[in-house]
Formats: sequence, structure tokens, C-alpha cells
Amino acid sequence: MLPVFFVLCMPPALSLEDVAGQQARVAQLVFHNECAGRIACLTSWNKGEEFASLGIGHFIWYPAGVAEVDKPFRESFPQLLVFLRNHDVALPGWLASAGACPWPDRDSFVHDIEAPRMQLLRSMLEKTMPLQAAFISRRLDAALPEIIKAAPEHRREHIRQQYRRVAASPMGSYALTDYVNFKGEGVSEKERYHGQGWGLMQVLEAMHGDEQGLAAIEEFARAADTMLTRRVANSPPERHEVRWLDGWRKRLATYVAEARR
Repeated sequence: MLPVFFVLCMPPALSLEDVAGQQARVAQLVFHNECAGRIACLTSWNKGEEFASLGIGHFIWYPAGVAEVDKPFRESFPQLLVFLRNHDVALPGWLASAGACPWPDRDSFVHDIEAPRMQLLRSMLEKTMPLQAAFISRRLDAALPEIIKAAPEHRREHIRQQYRRVAASPMGSYALTDYVNFKGEGVSEKERYHGQGWGLMQVLEAMHGDEQGLAAIEEFARAADTMLTRRVANSPPERHEVRWLDGWRKRLATYVAEARR
């Protein structure tokens, strides 16, 4: 079954088969963005981060002992595991009983990268890519209500209009799905530097146009660039986030490139 977003936002001329093809394309693009299409990248722990990044969406998994208050970014891998179980995926035994990431830090994770349980994890993630794509799409289904609830009342209609504008544009489903997976909804107070966020809510708030089509996707990419540039400027110096900015900008450029195809 297709996620609600893909059904509600598809142009009238497209069949369900067309939209299913577009969803498959979105999944392929997200996997390329996060992993450059490399299976080995399905199990990653980036330098300078406090968590493992797993699957095609690099879903976050924190080690045991990290309190909720100390988790700066939204954890999503446990929710993915629930989603997979609900779709009858048989998880490796050690994973089914794991309440938190069993590797306490990046060094132990990298040391274990070819160990049997890591290989089982990677194999499961490779086999369940279509379900992971569905999981990402369903996160987008829930994003707009969350954003509207969190936004100031006087900005809510503006956010709705900008969301619909992007959604109705070529590969708007890709831009929205990828960004919300990539940088979140923007509603969590913990995902702020100096009180300023960088998620989907902030990107939509920063947009001002009314055209659909390529112009909407181009403005979405520009607004996202502005929010991510601001994030880097506000980030703690010890995180050295500027090292990621070029890669983030290349990712945003794919939104426009795909809209032009």
C-alpha cells in the first residue's frame, strides 16, 4: 500500500503505478544520498557524532545509558525496528532483544564492523530497503500535522501553503521526504542552536513564493541551504559542522536536478 502522501499529492494524470514508481525512485535517491549506494554504509557511525547511523535513511540509534535529555537529535532506529516487526520481518535474535545500541562508542562500533552480529544487521538492512523507504514516507505523512501544531498560529497557513506548493511540484515528494528524514521536522526544542532550528518547519517558514513547479523546488532548496548554513554558523565549535556543509549542499542540489529530469 502506498503512503498517504504519495496518494494525496499525486497529479491527476498519474496512475497508482506511476506513483509507485516515483516512490521507488525516492527510495533509491535517499539511499544514494546517505550511502552513495554502498551496502557497507548501511551500518555507519560518523566521526564526531554520539550515535550509530543505520539503514538507507541513516536512522539514529543511541548507545545504552544516554538519557533522553542528552539526545540532541531525534532517535529513529528503534521505531524502524517496530515497523519492521509489524511487517513480519524476522530480526536477528540479538537485535530483537536490544533495547539500545549495544556499541557504547564509535571506536567499539568500528572495531566490530565485520563481526557476525554486524554482518547480520547489515544483511537485514539490505533485504528490507523497500520497507525502510515506506517507513520514511510514513514519517512524512505525520510531519505536517506535527509542524502545524508546533508553529505559531499566525504562521500556520503560510506553512501549509508552502508545503502544498512543494508537494504538487515535480519530485516534490522526494524533496520533502528526503529533507524530513535528513534534518527532521524542526519541531523539537532540542534540535536548536541558539534557539534556531533547521528542520522542515523552518525551511517552509523561510519560503515566500506562490508558484508551483521548478520554481517551488528551487526556492525550497535555497531556503534549506539558508537554514543549514545558519545551523553551521550557530553550531558548537567542537562539532566542526562546517565539514559537512558542502555535502549537504550537494544533496540539496539533487532536489532541483530531479525536478528538471
